[in-house]
Amino acid sequence: MCGIIGIVGKGPVADRLLDGLRRLEYRGYDSAGIATLVDGKIERRRAKGKLNNLAAKLHDSPLDGHVGIGHTRWATHGAPTENNAHPHATDKAVVVHNGIIENFRELREELTAKGRKLVTETDTEVIAHLVTDYMDGGLQPIQAAEAALKRLEGAFGIAVMFNGEEKLMFGARRGSPLALGYGDGEMYLGSDALALSHLTNRITYLDEGDSVAITDQAATLKDKDFKEIIRPVTVAAPVGGMIDKGNYRHFMQKEIFDQPTVVGQTLGTFIDPLAGHINMPNMPFDFKDVRKITIIACGTSYYAGMVAAYWFEQIARIPAVVDIASEFRYRKPVLEKGGLALFISQSGETADTLAALKHCKENDQHIVTVVNVDQSSMARESDLVLLTHAGPEIGVASTKAFTCQLAVLACLATAAGCVRKTIDRAEEQAICAALSEVPSRMAEVLAHDEAIQDLASTIAKAQDVLYMGRGQDYPIALEGALKLKEISYIHAEGYAAGEMKHGPIALIDDAVPIIVIAPTGELFEKTVSNMQEVIARDGRVVLISDKEGIASHGADAMATIEMPKVHGIASPLLYAIPVQLLAYHVAVHKGTDVDQPRNLAKSVTVE
Repeated sequence: MCGIIGIVGKGPVADRLLDGLRRLEYRGYDSAGIATLVDGKIERRRAKGKLNNLAAKLHDSPLDGHVGIGHTRWATHGAPTENNAHPHATDKAVVVHNGIIENFRELREELTAKGRKLVTETDTEVIAHLVTDYMDGGLQPIQAAEAALKRLEGAFGIAVMFNGEEKLMFGARRGSPLALGYGDGEMYLGSDALALSHLTNRITYLDEGDSVAITDQAATLKDKDFKEIIRPVTVAAPVGGMIDKGNYRHFMQKEIFDQPTVVGQTLGTFIDPLAGHINMPNMPFDFKDVRKITIIACGTSYYAGMVAAYWFEQIARIPAVVDIASEFRYRKPVLEKGGLALFISQSGETADTLAALKHCKENDQHIVTVVNVDQSSMARESDLVLLTHAGPEIGVASTKAFTCQLAVLACLATAAGCVRKTIDRAEEQAICAALSEVPSRMAEVLAHDEAIQDLASTIAKAQDVLYMGRGQDYPIALEGALKLKEISYIHAEGYAAGEMKHGPIALIDDAVPIIVIAPTGELFEKTVSNMQEVIARDGRVVLISDKEGIASHGADAMATIEMPKVHGIASPLLYAIPVQLLAYHVAVHKGTDVDQPRNLAKSVTVE
């Protein structure tokens, strides 16, 4: 899950490569590097750690050259050292790579047996040596790259340059995204359009199995069978200004405060607020015929799917199961022909989720994807794409993408209920009214920012934090715990409130804060009963509830966060915000890297 960029240009490329890598740093930041051809010879600059280290090297030792490739890495094979940093090179080829080469050990043994000396711990290095081996055998550069491609197993996107070829570059994708950009006397390659947004808005997205040879003037695309093919050129939406932090300290903070706007934009694409009606795109299936929904996702998106399962069952009365994408195929799920498989992903490129999608497609499921990138791999594989409108999310810990996913899923579940007549017109109008109010209610919640910042100084001292919720609030407890773990490195767990007495309550003492998510409603009294069990054992409770809930049960809590009183379907979208803010301020208090937490990357394009 790394970021790659390539330029075949008409002027020096090093600075522009570095700029592109800054836009891709959300994909990984264990190390970074750039290679160009200087007088036809491969030259590299690489550095461990973040891009500032590479920028410093380039400042001290600049790189000339009008053709170049760059890479920012999230380590898979090999430790995050300078030696393992991309680009990887031989005397004839230099490579950057996103993904995993599954058969790299066999290839490495084969190449070593031929006398080739591999000097890194990475799987990527075998690509450079394999290409070189074919070139030494007499193949021309593109032929050698294609021959090497046929030998590679795994999911990857690659870009390759060749010694002495100052107007040539090769790229390929298999299970990992790659975009081709068109400039004025220049051509570009990148992991996504964001990488190229400072260079061009004319983009071709390579399809699965595609490869491309580019010069400064043109591109020759080939499909998985290496037959020349024409892919459409699209005009990408401008994104440059959207990745500016503005007056915020971190991207994550900005993205939390973006939520009233982007959730409103997302809801606005589905809700007719005047008619109180959900307008969904034409469905390639009839919800009346759907007997089961299989919801598949990873990480934060998985928790959005958990919430959606409650909605589909309660509103539309459709059985719904939720699967972690990385586990889904391996339990050999039983999929009834004509079932509905619902996939949720911010990037649309998550390898585990994409593999599960293809498995469901092969088993005759209707494929619906909720995604933030309309030209992503998952979107292109789906029968129906429901777009969130979160915009680029640069902070690794997802915030606005999550609430936009919830917004789309709430609309979809409501539409299903209308089709199946499990809700009447009055209930549809009530849900539409409640969802339409969410952006303004979110603004009210964000007004608690300073109070949550004050609370964070107490939570930051803890070694363990527990989160509790019932029903659709249970996934929000899980999400709150994940956020705290991701960016503050404090151990945290989310539990269904009723499960506390079945084991986790043994963890409770006066050093363990417990975050209780408890809007008033039919489950409120049961949740606060579990909260009282915790308080009786010296647990320090933070109660997140509405005015009524805090008035009745807030006196025994260490702290309270008052939320607006809303319709039940709106509750998860709002209650996500205080747990996001709490995680953010705890991380700031502890001095961790909020936007780029250790060991993580934004788009997980490896299994």
